[in-house]
Amino acid sequence: MTAPWITYRPELKVLDCTIRDGGLVNDHAFEDGFVKAVYQACVEAGIDYMEVGYKASQKLFARNRFGAWKYCDEDDVRRILDDNPTQLKLAAMADAAKSDWHTDILPKKDSVLDMIRVAFYAHQVSEAVDMIKDAADKGYEVSANLMAVSTVTELEVQQVLEVIAQSPANVLVVVDSYGSMYAEQIELLVKQYLEFGKQTGKIVGMHAHNNQQLAFANTIEAIIHGANRVDASMAGLGRGAGNCPMELLIGFLRNPKFHIRPIYRVIQDHLLPLSRKVEWGPFAQYNITGQLNEHPREAIAARAGEKRDCYLEFYDKLTIDV
Repeated sequence: MTAPWITYRPELKVLDCTIRDGGLVNDHAFEDGFVKAVYQACVEAGIDYMEVGYKASQKLFARNRFGAWKYCDEDDVRRILDDNPTQLKLAAMADAAKSDWHTDILPKKDSVLDMIRVAFYAHQVSEAVDMIKDAADKGYEVSANLMAVSTVTELEVQQVLEVIAQSPANVLVVVDSYGSMYAEQIELLVKQYLEFGKQTGKIVGMHAHNNQQLAFANTIEAIIHGANRVDASMAGLGRGAGNCPMELLIGFLRNPKFHIRPIYRVIQDHLLPLSRKVEWGPFAQYNITGQLNEHPREAIAARAGEKRDCYLEFYDKLTIDV
């Protein structure tokens, strides 16, 4: 009998969100060389998808405040990645109510992108379905990313899945936006998503945040219970506490098609220098918001202020009823 830890699932695919989620720590102002290095590492490492950024509305997000990867214009993507003559697929995220998706997402034949990831909250499911259909009709692979699922009731999750399962989305992604969930919750959600997804042949994915230092463990838990699309970022780069570290995930998967060395090269040459300019990681304030199942916006503000090391004051602010 083969030991389970030395086997692998060929159908399991990995998405790198270093540039997209990582852009939330520096307003998406990555230098071209940084993006190119992450891209080359993804190609050399055998990663399946690279999420290059957002398709955000220029009406809501001014061009003079954000870098190119907030918008992922075709010219910018091609300037760095050319026509992407590789096996790596490119993705971008479109947020409900924050994207001019009718016009800014071009037909697939005119784009170097392969996938559109539609991100939405439960109350935005109607627009999400329209966005998913639009992207699918334009020729893209599409994922449906219900955000902040830890704040949604079981009945609401079921209602959303009933609708999304009938859409043209290829992937239904469990998203632990607040980094608040534990293994038992991941198991229940993955099984629930799978139950709805199997009706129309959809795959289930996982996107974990690291507020309680459980992003890697929860991603493994999702894989164990049948998730075949998983997200990670190099050195865990991402908003606030960051994401599941790609180097840990690739080391765990044991799939011979993946190669970990290119990832460590990017961490050494690019992410380590970046960490001296901007901050991410599971600091105490993120632990606290994760434990309380709250959005990390207050933790992000606290880490950026003069009282960044005043953990007790932050804890009391969030927990004491005044």
